[in-house]
Amino acid sequence: MKNSESRKLVVVLKGYPRLSETFIAQELLGLEQAGIELQLVSLRHPTDRTRHAVHDEIRAPVNYLPEYLHDAPGRVLRSLSKAMRLPGFFAACKDFLADLMHDRSRNRVRRFGQSLVLAAEWPADAHWVHAHFIHTPASVAAYAARILEVPWSVSAHAKDIWTSPARELSGKLASARWAVTCTAVGHRYLQSLAAHPETVHLSYHGIDLDRFPATVRPTSSRDGSSVDDPVIILSVGRAVGKKGYDTLLRALAALPDTLHWRFVHIGDGTKRDSLQALARDLGIEPHIRWLGAIGQGDVLVNYQAADLFVLACRVTDDGDRDGLPNVLVEAASQGLPCVSTRVSAIPELFTHDENALLVESDDVPALSAALARALSDPELRDRLGQAAQLKVRSTLDYHASIRQLVSLFEEQWNKES
Repeated sequence: MKNSESRKLVVVLKGYPRLSETFIAQELLGLEQAGIELQLVSLRHPTDRTRHAVHDEIRAPVNYLPEYLHDAPGRVLRSLSKAMRLPGFFAACKDFLADLMHDRSRNRVRRFGQSLVLAAEWPADAHWVHAHFIHTPASVAAYAARILEVPWSVSAHAKDIWTSPARELSGKLASARWAVTCTAVGHRYLQSLAAHPETVHLSYHGIDLDRFPATVRPTSSRDGSSVDDPVIILSVGRAVGKKGYDTLLRALAALPDTLHWRFVHIGDGTKRDSLQALARDLGIEPHIRWLGAIGQGDVLVNYQAADLFVLACRVTDDGDRDGLPNVLVEAASQGLPCVSTRVSAIPELFTHDENALLVESDDVPALSAALARALSDPELRDRLGQAAQLKVRSTLDYHASIRQLVSLFEEQWNKES
């Protein structure tokens, strides 16, 4: 890359490292491998008990901003003193006060305080700030960019788009040099809010296919008829509302008694205890294994051992939803047939009865019927899994999104030169 050795990119993250955001970690690694020097800035300290191997390959140092301003008053006050002498401080104050009129929350104040620390501790050789997620991290990045008078950009994903006010999204899109988002539905929505729609780019982040090598799955004969050899159903995802695990448990409970299955769940989350209680109430707890959060290598082993993958995504009352869940892409890359819902970008990858089975969200009878069909028909599972694997491996290699990001940074940096 032209002049890449003289370019340092500051990347603002909500939390780092996070098990549920492997796609961000592989993007950071890809940018480093493309020759871009990174400085990571995290708004929160890690809370996960384990981490993926990809995090150990990323060389960039991490600066943790004070998660709560009152926990580091000296650091915040020193940053305020320094930021007041920076060229865009009063312009950033004006932006902050305008935002505060619409969002009179402590979180809004915290975002501005964190931006002061970011600006005061800005690396001398950095030229650009990029935010992952267009809600909180983008607010911190935008304020800091204003204070420092440096350009900024943003990657928008799912929850951050759909739970943010349109007014705030429009303002951020207006001040950012460009934005990328990973689904066509999110792309259309953000373009509708942008004063300059051409600055909003679609970039499916895909997966690192080297970490998920192509596999020829042995044809399974499991059809649910044997109590001693049940069909293995897998799901990977945080136990949170938008994943629809309560609907999935009810769909499993509605399966015919003549079908024999075992359900394996991977992931932690705030609703895990209540889901386990629901499974007990439904009488299906003996058929379930709750593995909790595990490393990517162990997740891959489970993809390869399972017969069917299921994710019952939904849109929650506050608008939160998935985009294109990486776990669906990962499962499909292993030829694992998927049952899911017609939410967000899932139909952008999967076509019903062609490379997956799709139902409407929160439709327990429809989901149960799709599961029963897949459980009892190993030939159907084999056909769907092969078609899904071909689609993923031909269209969702993450190297393509890395090349697009590098091109966007390079184009803007060349303009700045």
